[in-house]
Amino acid sequence: MKVDLNCDMGEGFGPWPMGDDEAMLDIVSSANIACGFHAGDPSIMFRTAETAKRKGVAVGAHPGFNDLHGFGRRVIRGDSPAEIERMIAYQIGALQAVATLAGHRVTYVKVHGSLNNMANEDESLALAIARAIKGVDGNLINVCMPGLLMEKASETVGIPVVREFFADRTYEDDGTLTSRKKTGSVLHDADAAAERVLRTLQDKAVITTSGKRIPIEIDTICVHGDEPSAVTMARTVRAKLEANGITIAPFSGR
Repeated sequence: MKVDLNCDMGEGFGPWPMGDDEAMLDIVSSANIACGFHAGDPSIMFRTAETAKRKGVAVGAHPGFNDLHGFGRRVIRGDSPAEIERMIAYQIGALQAVATLAGHRVTYVKVHGSLNNMANEDESLALAIARAIKGVDGNLINVCMPGLLMEKASETVGIPVVREFFADRTYEDDGTLTSRKKTGSVLHDADAAAERVLRTLQDKAVITTSGKRIPIEIDTICVHGDEPSAVTMARTVRAKLEANGITIAPFSGR
């Protein structure tokens, strides 16, 4: 069995760092780089892409709401699907340019935070994001949660998808993530999370907070880079999977 291990990174801004990207890039196989809206700036984008290239890690665009203050995790309404489409295209293009300058290539897109959650509940937003990706480059892969609207919209528009599982988040019965407002929605015990990831891959199913079993296919595992336990979490997950014969490798070209 082979699976990708990805992390959201490049999420500092100016002199303010966020997460240990250098250490994380020694562990993961794909890096989701913030594109300057919810976090990141041209210099951080460049450094992250350059380091990823040197360490053999694939890179993808990680676009979100224009929400530095809220880190892209606030619900923002009022933008039309057309505005969302242009917002996503703009951010993908920004990372493509900076990554090219760093000698690397963007091969996928993974939408960040609240915008991703909202798109999985609103077909018009999901379709807008899929159209934006296809409009920029129809070969870009859209990283989606399995069985939800983003995956279905991508298939409708005709762009490739990979299905993602979150190592450090719990799930609801409809296949969505538990709200961060709820206690226990973010997992911090690295050993327990790693065991859960292994079980999910082997069983091809996720167990929700209510105990419901949802069948899923998984291509990539995410660890959030902004959590204090992120590096330990990623390292523990990787070690657990490799100890059980699972190879960690990018789903896209490097």
